[in-house]
Amino acid sequence: MIELLGISEEIFAYVILPLLIFLARIIDVSINTIRIIYVLGGRRMTATLLGFVESFVWLMAIRQIFQHLDNWASYIAYPAGFAMGIFVGMMIEERIAYGKVIIRIITRKEIDELKEYLTKENHRFTILKALGPDGDESVIFTVLERERLEELTTKLKEILPTAFYTVEKVNRASESGAVVQESTRWSIASWLKGVRRQ
Repeated sequence: MIELLGISEEIFAYVILPLLIFLARIIDVSINTIRIIYVLGGRRMTATLLGFVESFVWLMAIRQIFQHLDNWASYIAYPAGFAMGIFVGMMIEERIAYGKVIIRIITRKEIDELKEYLTKENHRFTILKALGPDGDESVIFTVLERERLEELTTKLKEILPTAFYTVEKVNRASESGAVVQESTRWSIASWLKGVRRQ
C-alpha cells in the first residue's frame, strides 16, 4: 500500500504514522471528555456509543504503537495527542454547553431591574435578604440552561456592574423547580441496596 502511494517507508514511519497516532489520540481523548459529560447527565445511550467509538480509536492507536516499538516519533506523538485531546475536548465541551448551571448573585444595589429581566426571560429565581460585612444585601439564585449563561452574565454586568456572582454546574433539576428529580442512572451501590432489601 505504501509503495502504491509512492511513499517511502521512512517517511511513513517518522511522519505519517506519528501524525495518525497524534490525530487518533486527539479524537479518542476528546470523545472521552464529551462522554463523561453525558454520563454525568444521565444520557446512557449517547455515552455508551461514545465509549465504543473512543475505545475503538484508542485500540487502533495503541496497536500501531506496539507494531512500531522502535519508532521514537510514535512515543512523542502519543502523549502529544493526549495533551491536545484534552484541550480540544474542553473547547468542544464549552461549545456544547450541555446541562444547567446555578448562578448566585450578591449585591447591595437595587435589584428591581434585574428581577424584571429575569421574569421577562422566564428564568426562575429566588431572592433572599442577607446581612454582609457592609450591611444589608440581596442574594439572588437562578438556574438556567448553560447555553444562556453568557447572555445573563452580560446583562448582569450591564445592570449591576459591581455585583458579585458565582456559577456552578447542576447535575440535575426538575423542570418545575419544585422537586429535584431522582437520578435514573444505575449504580452498583443502588443494586447492592436492592439485594439487601431482598
